[in-house]
Amino acid sequence: MSTSRSRVLAGAVALALVSGGGVLGGDLASATAQSGSAAVVPSADPVRSGRLDLGAPDLAETRSTRALQPGVTLTEITRGGADSHLVWTLEALIPASSSSPDPDAPPRSISDEASARAQADRLAAKGFPARVERVAQPPTADVPAGTLGYRVRLGSYATKAEADAANVRLAAAGEHASSVYTGWDGNPADRGPWHLKVVTLDPRSFRGTLDASYGPDLHDRETTSALSRAAGATVGVNAGFFVLDPAAGAPGDPAGVGVYRGRLLSEPTNGRPALVMHDDGSRTGVERLSWQGRVSVNGRGVGRLAGVNRVPGLIRNCGGDSGDSPTALPLHDVTCTDDSELVAFTPQFGTRTPTGPGREVVVDAHHVVRSVNAERGTALAPGLTTVQATGTSAGALADVHVGERLDVSAGLVGEDGHARATDPGTTIVNGGPQLMQGGRERITQQQDGMVHPGDPSFAYGWVVKRNPRTFAGVDARGRTVIVTVDGRSTDDLGLSIPEAADVARSLGLVDAINLDGGGSTTMAVGGQVVNHPSDATGERPVGDALLVLPTRR
Repeated sequence: MSTSRSRVLAGAVALALVSGGGVLGGDLASATAQSGSAAVVPSADPVRSGRLDLGAPDLAETRSTRALQPGVTLTEITRGGADSHLVWTLEALIPASSSSPDPDAPPRSISDEASARAQADRLAAKGFPARVERVAQPPTADVPAGTLGYRVRLGSYATKAEADAANVRLAAAGEHASSVYTGWDGNPADRGPWHLKVVTLDPRSFRGTLDASYGPDLHDRETTSALSRAAGATVGVNAGFFVLDPAAGAPGDPAGVGVYRGRLLSEPTNGRPALVMHDDGSRTGVERLSWQGRVSVNGRGVGRLAGVNRVPGLIRNCGGDSGDSPTALPLHDVTCTDDSELVAFTPQFGTRTPTGPGREVVVDAHHVVRSVNAERGTALAPGLTTVQATGTSAGALADVHVGERLDVSAGLVGEDGHARATDPGTTIVNGGPQLMQGGRERITQQQDGMVHPGDPSFAYGWVVKRNPRTFAGVDARGRTVIVTVDGRSTDDLGLSIPEAADVARSLGLVDAINLDGGGSTTMAVGGQVVNHPSDATGERPVGDALLVLPTRR
């Protein structure tokens, strides 16, 4: 795996809050450069004829490609097969393991060596011989190789049923563990199997539309296949991270940037990468975005805008401002808090705005204040937008009266502080970490919040271990490439984050980003799911999905 120094597309844009259509955004010219345009075009297509840098080098690999519509192909790749060296085992859990309702939240199972050995000794004293295993941190762009921590494991079993039965006996002794398959550990010598689905969109012959959909509204979730069927999409693939737990915000709300048809409907996780696309399939790229916004009354600025279409005070994945706790930096799967915020809402959020103490100002399409409410929570009728204020920020709206003018300006900002413009054909979805940049592997694990201080179990479960993955990017030919990889079963091992970067490079991507994965990983063709989502309940409802439509919008 190779790495390179960061090369980031950057910029900024000014947006205005308007209500004709109730959106944040205006007609903005795209400034996104075509990623990888200077790269040498390979003589062979690595999607169709290459080999994956994945598992043992001598593995059998099959590929089949079919056209889905002009300019769009689906390549299915199977690599490796059953591996007799892989078994089931029990992995001891550390007390007070995560109680998050997120089914992808990694359990706490990694500690320092002394604590792991003490845990193993305690288990042995109860008649459960245990072993202590070192867990390596693979090298990434901003985290050096080293020892991540130590895990405690017990037994070796041919089937999950045997491991589960042993776990019942362990639980009866007051101990806690989970049944895990060693094929999910990320050993580079494993022999599989892996199953990948790769959608390639060539802008030179594509005549459809590359888009994304969040469904009827941002608040609430829909399955990828349902979003695909509703839009009449040829292909649908799950997209960005989203709020799942009501305690973390509004379920379904993007946990990071969301720009749909040029409209900024969710603010960025400041500094994290995002996938930028255009409806004609050209100029796809990965950019690091932040943002800025202000609220003004009668032309006088009254405060900084903290968010768009999210529950005030709850910042999923963090990356907000200096008033947020515990950090203003990105911190994945953590909900930062801020008790004093100004947040704007558009009708795309849902039928009603969040309720609670504070103030809320309702504005019409002409930016005229129609009502001022002493509590938060109101119906969002077409043509109306609102601004909510909490804590001390409520004072910014204390002197606003019906009939006055209220304006909201908000803008995406690139890493260099310049405008990052979008037009009505632009879609941006959140993700992270970055996988490829400028033709080299560059995994920004710490920068993008996948390192939790004091909790090595997070990086272990999220970065090091294999999981279902969805990632996307652009190759040297300027083609958009979207990939799903199944996981969490003995028939589908999944990928670690370093393996995802290796696969992206193998497929010829020059810039690539990891999207939401785990139980969210889904691909639908013609509205029907064609992969194997890992949740026991089946396809998971998500926040948004990438869509390839058959006709030009």
